[in-house]
Amino acid sequence: MRHTIIAITAGAAMLAAACGSSRRIASVPAALQQEILEQRADSLFFAAQRSKMLGDYRTAITQYSDYIRLNKKNATVFYELSRLFTEVRNPSYALGFARRAASMDTSNKWFQLALADAFTMNEMFDSAAMVYDKLIRLSPLDEDLLFNKGMALSKGKHYAAALTVFDTLESRVGVVEDLSYQRQRIFMHLGMADEAAAEVRKLISQDPAELRYRGMLAEIYESVGRQGDARKVYDTILQQDPYHPRALIAIANMEKRNGNEPKYRAYLIKAFNNPDYSIDEKISFVYPYLQMLETDTTKRDEGLLLTGLIVESHPGDAKAYALRADMFSQGEMPDSALVNYRKALSLDSTRFSVWYQMMWLYSRTDQQDSLLRVSDHVIGIFPKEFMGYYFNGLANYFKQRHDAAIRSLNKALSIGGERRFVADVYALLGDTYHATGLHNSSDSSYDMVLSLRPRDHLVMNNYSYYLSMRGDKLDKAEQLSRRSLELQPESPTYMDTYAWILFRLGRYREAKEWIEKALQHPEAQQDPDVLEHYGDILFNLNEKDRAVEYWQLAKAKGANSIGLARKIAEKRYIKSVDR
Repeated sequence: MRHTIIAITAGAAMLAAACGSSRRIASVPAALQQEILEQRADSLFFAAQRSKMLGDYRTAITQYSDYIRLNKKNATVFYELSRLFTEVRNPSYALGFARRAASMDTSNKWFQLALADAFTMNEMFDSAAMVYDKLIRLSPLDEDLLFNKGMALSKGKHYAAALTVFDTLESRVGVVEDLSYQRQRIFMHLGMADEAAAEVRKLISQDPAELRYRGMLAEIYESVGRQGDARKVYDTILQQDPYHPRALIAIANMEKRNGNEPKYRAYLIKAFNNPDYSIDEKISFVYPYLQMLETDTTKRDEGLLLTGLIVESHPGDAKAYALRADMFSQGEMPDSALVNYRKALSLDSTRFSVWYQMMWLYSRTDQQDSLLRVSDHVIGIFPKEFMGYYFNGLANYFKQRHDAAIRSLNKALSIGGERRFVADVYALLGDTYHATGLHNSSDSSYDMVLSLRPRDHLVMNNYSYYLSMRGDKLDKAEQLSRRSLELQPESPTYMDTYAWILFRLGRYREAKEWIEKALQHPEAQQDPDVLEHYGDILFNLNEKDRAVEYWQLAKAKGANSIGLARKIAEKRYIKSVDR
């Protein structure tokens, strides 16, 4: 009670002070109050300007918004807010403030331009075109305004009107690449490939040495299926530059479509051997093959050919080996992938993504010693990388160094990572705590996984089985196991778990039904744990001879649970807390 009285008394004192303060302000002359407010507004304005210049846009927005509460008549502040909301990609707010600024000062060109930008950002292209039209009437010689009007009309799909605007602009400035490109784009939208090609030919006539224009022309022909016309243009390019990479690759692809594999490879090798064709461009060309491998394994050989060519052309660049390693990894060739990851790291050890891929492969291929060695190194050089500690925890778990695993996994959690990876850490912590007998910590870790991934059937199965082994929370174990079966109804492992939990609950006949469902699967027929469980269930249903038969079969398959030898020798079920 005493604390409550103090709080109320303190509140009353604060209220009295506030009331007293209010009376004092009321006594200040109105002119002085206005001067104070203006000074406060000016301070906020300059603070906002400073925040904007420092790139702290969100703070600037807050400061300008506070300014508006004191002075709603400054159009410049509404304009500044519009530009800031444009920077932080908030289209609706940008438009609202731009409209306010433009309506407050209709003659200010910059306010009107901000309004046009906001309309464009909100995909209100007709409204943007109207603003540009208004500005053009005020500044008829402004070529940028005319171009922007044409762009707005084009984006609004008013193609004829846009072409008229671009025609007018071309009559003033002549043939210009940006203008020709926009006209070409409109013609392609209209299905007028010849007119689009004519636009590019104007650029070629103006600058015959610029091969990029010829490439644009060839791409137009390719896009409408005119392969012969495209090939002629690419041949012309190669007459001027025999090692032009894009022309060589385009022709290579044509030869591939024609089924001419030797020519395809010859053109490709020539392109990739060009030292002026940068490694980043080559990687951009090859990278889609990695994605295609997920659905089309036939792309593997082609991807490996291309990455091999990159390595040959750039033998001292780590990126070349990293990409080739990725291709081997995606192509299910882990040994070759690891060789190339090691080479990449020998050239550049600063890229965590490469270390990550290598640790992932070590974990996937059960190379525990290598995973432990590399992850120890990685957490030393990348102490703030979540996944380094995860893999280190995994390696220590594999090596049964549970205390070290727990330390690394908890360190990963303290750093934080993506939700799905955090769930993986908690799952592994659950397994590790279980192995050390810290059952409360194990249970809470599994609960955390299921709060993050409510459909994680693997954790449901493990968690429920461990509970049943301890004879703890069997009702919860039954619910979890049943849910895992709903998610994976054909899993014999989950059927066995559910049968065993039912057994521990004393529901022997139901347990027999489920374990016999499991034993319909060949893998369960070879699983010593399932066979031993079946023997336990049979014994408790008074089928003692068959129980002994399955215990013996389980032992022959490698079962080594505590008490199995006694069960066989004494021909009776012996309850065991742990298996």
